[in-house]
Amino acid sequence: MENLGFYNGEYDLIENMKIPMNDRACYFGDGVYDATFCANHTIFALDDHIERFYNSAGLLGIEIPCTKQELGDLLTGLVKKVDSPEQFVYWQVTRGTAPRNHAYPDSKANLWVTLKPLTSADIAPFEKKYKLITVEDTRFYHCNAKTLNLLPNVLASEKAKRAGCDEVVFHRGDRVTECAHNNVSILKGGIFRTAPTDNLILPGIARKHMIQICKDNNIPVDETPFTVKDLMEADEVIVSASSLLAIQAIEIDGIPVGGKAPELLKFIQDEYLKIVKEKTGLKK
Repeated sequence: MENLGFYNGEYDLIENMKIPMNDRACYFGDGVYDATFCANHTIFALDDHIERFYNSAGLLGIEIPCTKQELGDLLTGLVKKVDSPEQFVYWQVTRGTAPRNHAYPDSKANLWVTLKPLTSADIAPFEKKYKLITVEDTRFYHCNAKTLNLLPNVLASEKAKRAGCDEVVFHRGDRVTECAHNNVSILKGGIFRTAPTDNLILPGIARKHMIQICKDNNIPVDETPFTVKDLMEADEVIVSASSLLAIQAIEIDGIPVGGKAPELLKFIQDEYLKIVKEKTGLKK
């Protein structure tokens, strides 16, 4: 298959799939999701992503209609049905299907999966350098749950696109939180600094892996809040996500940033890519 859509046990090409209008995703965005990539039909960091997916669902009181093992087996099997060995792997669960009512329905949750082709160039595109803009973070206070409620992120991303930039850095007052669809971390004085995993950021899997790489290689890690000023004065600014891994940002709000610790940044990138290659056999 060229791509694949899955809904509650049925699957077909994404463009052929039909979703009930009464799915609560349509009315309320009432659900959570997660996503990663696969290379050579092997899903990278699947256990980490499934763990976060169940945690997000638990924060919203959604009961996922299968076990973690069953979900892992399902995703592992579905990626083999798509021709491309490299894919964007996305799944979500919604609270159920029922006539519109704000109160929770007495219905079983709905499981969705979509699989779309990637190329090896889409994974760890370290040659790309990001330009960012800063935007006040007006999202709600449940950012640690990977919910479907992404309208503020969409609006901010459009603002970045119109400014000729690649991503947004959200901040609440002076405190940097995260990007519109990635995490942001910095290197300063040989220390890897990243925001704490409280309710204001999503606990990114790439962020988790970079922290472990640093700890394994005696690079100090600081998981306390940092400011917009810290961001602008950092030795390096790193945008991280599942397929991006760790991308260097070179400009924020039109001002050049980073570029002062290229060797340390490249070391982290190379170590991360090494892990991906070992786990998936990615050729890059």
